[in-house]
This record gives sequence, C-alpha cells and structure tokens, in this order.
Amino acid sequence: MDGGQTGLRVPNIGGAPRAGLCTDCGISRIGDGRACGRACQFIAPDYPALERSVHGRVAETGDEAFFGVFQTMHRARLEPAAEGAQWTGLTTALAAELLRAGAVDAVLATAPDPHDRWKPMPVIVTEAQDMAQCRGMRMGYGPLLALLEPAAAAGHRRIAVVGVPCQVYALRALEAELGFDEITVIGTPCSDNTTTDRFHTFLGLLDDRPETVSYLEFRADYSVELRFDDGRKPRFIPFLKLPISDLPADFFPMTCKTCVDYTNRLADITVGYMGGDGEQWLIVRNARGAKVLERLQGRAVLSELTDKGKREAAVRGFVTNTERAAGGLPLRRMPNWVRPIVAWLQPRTGPRGLEFARARVEMKAAETVLHLRRAHPAKMKNMIPDHVWHLAERYGLIAEPGERRDR
Repeated sequence: MDGGQTGLRVPNIGGAPRAGLCTDCGISRIGDGRACGRACQFIAPDYPALERSVHGRVAETGDEAFFGVFQTMHRARLEPAAEGAQWTGLTTALAAELLRAGAVDAVLATAPDPHDRWKPMPVIVTEAQDMAQCRGMRMGYGPLLALLEPAAAAGHRRIAVVGVPCQVYALRALEAELGFDEITVIGTPCSDNTTTDRFHTFLGLLDDRPETVSYLEFRADYSVELRFDDGRKPRFIPFLKLPISDLPADFFPMTCKTCVDYTNRLADITVGYMGGDGEQWLIVRNARGAKVLERLQGRAVLSELTDKGKREAAVRGFVTNTERAAGGLPLRRMPNWVRPIVAWLQPRTGPRGLEFARARVEMKAAETVLHLRRAHPAKMKNMIPDHVWHLAERYGLIAEPGERRDR
C-alpha cells in the first residue's frame, strides 16, 4: 500500500526470514531465493573484498582496525536540532539533503509502524520533507532490503539506503547485480537488537507506565535517557542500575551476540553516538561520504573528538562476565550499596569518546568469539573475519585449531 503522503511509500512485503542466524535484512524476501547465500553476513563474510570495492582499500592499523576505513571522524551535531530526532537529526538530514538536491531519486529508510512507535516499518521516501517521519529509534527486525525490488520497479535508478550493518553488508555484497546506477549508504552503528515485543518487556521493567515512553537512548555518559509523552520530566538511569539481570537469556538474539561489524564498515558515512561523547559521531569513509556531508555545510557543527580514560579493565570485566554467564546475558549483579558509587565513578573515570567506542567494539569482538564457540563452533571458521580476531586476541581469545580460515 502507499503511505498517506505521496513522498513516502510503504510497499507490501511478502516472504519470510530464513531459518537460523538471520536478522531479516529483507534479502530472503526478494525473488532470488539463493541471494542469501551470496549476501549474508552470518555465512561467510568477506570484508576485505567489499572494502576494496566500496572504499578502494582495506582497513589499516590504528583506529581503522577498530572502526574500519575512514577519511575523517568528527564529533557533530545539527543546528538547529530537528524536532523529534533521536539526537539532533543528522542522519535523516543527510538523506533529506540528497533528495532535496536531486542527487538521489529515493531513500530506503525505516519509519515507525502506525500501530506501534517502536516497531520498524521499511519505507521508500521520495520527498525531502518526509524524511522527518523516519526520525527516532526503532527496535525489532525491519526487512529494509525487501524494498530494493519495488524501488527498482518504480523506476528509481539512484537510491540512498539508511541502514544498520547487517543490512548494509548484504546490500554491498549484491550491489553489482542489483542494476541501480548509484547507491549511497548512510549507515548507523548497531546498538544490539531484540524483538519489538521483547523491547516492550524491557520498557515495562524501566517504568511503571511504559506506554508513555516516547524516547530511549543509551548515552555515552553511561546512562539511559527516557522521555515521556505524558508531561513527565526525562529520567536518566545509570547503566549499572538497568534491570539487565532480570531479562531472559535470549533477550538479545544470537545474531546480535555474534555481530562482526558494530560500526557499519561498508557505509559511505556512518552516524552514531559511541565516539561522540555526548554528541554524534560521524565517520566519513570515502569520497562519496564526504560529498554527502558537504551538503549540510552551515548546519552540521563539527568539532574534535575526545579520547579519555582507559578501556582495558572495563573490557576484561565484560569478557569475564560473558564467560561466566554460560551463554546468557553478561552478569551485572553487585551489592546495591555499591551501585551508586560505581555509577558515579563510571562517567568520570571510565573511557570516553573514542576510547569508549574502542571498548564497545572490543567487547563485541570478544562476545562474538565466546558465543559462537559455545553455540555454533562449526560456523567460526567462515563467519569471524580477521579484524574481529585481531581485536579479541588482546584479551586472550586466540583462535583454536579449525576456528580460523587458513589456520
């Protein structure tokens, strides 16, 4: 069906996700039934080949070992901030400017389902002003790439895609055979997903009126911010006071526990929060990404990234807890009297800015190795790229015989 405005279409999406490790990126729902085998990040990803194709080279040492190929990185915000945005609205503003300039014919993005503000609804946007309907965070799987076929059928030759890493990997793997003249990718880092229903359960543990929560954000100051549509003031909950231990062991699906690309390495430009230290974090990866950012000159306020604290103790603690959890969620229990002290110390002494981002990427690398080793050891050889092994090795997670390609 079509959306209520001519600039936003909501095509009917058929098909179903495939069995096993699948985040329902949408490729299993298109006409080519064998496309998943060529495209899926969870089968045999080849990041070096796709980095060469997209960026012209592979990631090198230093921060590229953590975050992927980049030209520049910035701390950033949009001024004035967009109403209803998760942060300041940079992601949707970048896409809107592409439409406004006629640089793309359509943007494939995600809007909220009209019946559930947290449920993702893939949409095709053709008018710049309608990108405003895509602001904010969604939780749950959204088969965004199922829109590739209706976008092509509508005659769109130059498209932009706003997606998360597992969607972007599949898109890049199939890009040469899709038939579009040009594809621009605005990526967001993954933030660990769950089903929409499970997310409602989480909201119910955070607040006694979960239906009034209109905004949730994991912030770089080690707290979660909640906003409400019933007039209440925002709440800030320290990470250590979150009810993580009360969630079921499978709250985060195995796909998210074994993600090998937290920072959207194959996007042209990545927009996230981890390295932003209270603002957004922009990773400009190639010339196309730089050109996208140029369109926001005068509105995007850029500054130097911060880089403070030491990450190693935090990452080692996470690795130990993940090992002890025996496949469930990392253990987070500590005496109640200690929690306020640690919650006060974390944002003051813990890693900040780029060091916070490095910590999160290393945690994901360790988590990938530990969970695959426990649940899917046969997949490790093909599924874990070298860049993940390099990060995990710092914490004693060395590939055992048969766990790594050509080893």
